[in-house]
Amino acid sequence: MTAPLLSDTAERLLAARRDRRPIAPLGLDSIDAAYGVQLEQVEVWRAAGGRIAGYKVGLTSAAIQRQLGVDSPDFGHLLEDDFVLSGAPISADRFIQPRVEPEIAFILGRDLAGPGVTAADAVRAIDAAVASLEIIDSRIADWKISLTDTIADNASAGGVVLGSTPRSLDGVDLRLTGAVLRRNGRIAHTGAGAAVLGSPISALVWLVNTLGALGTTIPAGSVVLPGAVTAAVSAAPGDIITAEFAGLGSVTARFAG
Repeated sequence: MTAPLLSDTAERLLAARRDRRPIAPLGLDSIDAAYGVQLEQVEVWRAAGGRIAGYKVGLTSAAIQRQLGVDSPDFGHLLEDDFVLSGAPISADRFIQPRVEPEIAFILGRDLAGPGVTAADAVRAIDAAVASLEIIDSRIADWKISLTDTIADNASAGGVVLGSTPRSLDGVDLRLTGAVLRRNGRIAHTGAGAAVLGSPISALVWLVNTLGALGTTIPAGSVVLPGAVTAAVSAAPGDIITAEFAGLGSVTARFAG
C-alpha cells in the first residue's frame, strides 16, 4: 500500500475517533501496512501534545486468535489522556461502541529494551502489578474487524482504569490470579491470569521483544496492559463495571448516565 493511501486511512480513523462515527472495514493488505497506519496516528497525537504513557497487548486469548485466524498478539499505544480514575464518572460519549475487560496491569520500574528480553528480565523490570479495566473501542462499524483493522485502529484502544492497590510480584503467581468481572452487580465472567498467553508475563516479553526489533524501548514508569483475563462486556450510559482480582483488589468503571 502506498504512503498516500496509508495517510488517507489514518485520516479516516482519526476523523472517526474525533467525530464518534464508525467507518467501514479498512481493507488493508498487510500487517505492516496496518502498523504503518497506527504509527501515523501516533505521530499526529504526539504533534498535538499527546504523551505515550504505555502500551497494550491485544489478541492474547486463544479463542480470539482462532476467530481472527492468527497465532500471535498485536500491540497498541496508550496515551496519557486515556487514563481515568477508578470510580470516577466516565462520559460514554468519549467512545463509539465501548466494551470493558479486566487486566493485570504492569507498572515498569526500569527501562525494558528488546530483542532478547527473557521472562526473568521482564519480572525484574516490573515495579508493581495493579488491577485494571481496559475500555476497548472500535472505530470500525459493529466491531466487524479483521486483524489488520484492529492493528490499524491502535489495537482497539479506548481507555484505561487503574486500581489503587499496586502490589509487587513477590510471592505472586500471576497465572493463578483470579478475577471476577461484574456488570451492574451481576457476575458477567470469571477468569485468571493464565488466560493471557499462559501468563501475563509472556505477553510483556512478547511486547518488549517486538518493540525492540523496531528500535523502541519501553521506558520506566510506563503502564503495560498485557491482555484480558476474561471476555469483555459491553458498556452503556449508567453502567457500573467492576473487576475484583485476588490479591490486587478491585477497580471500577462507572459510565455516566
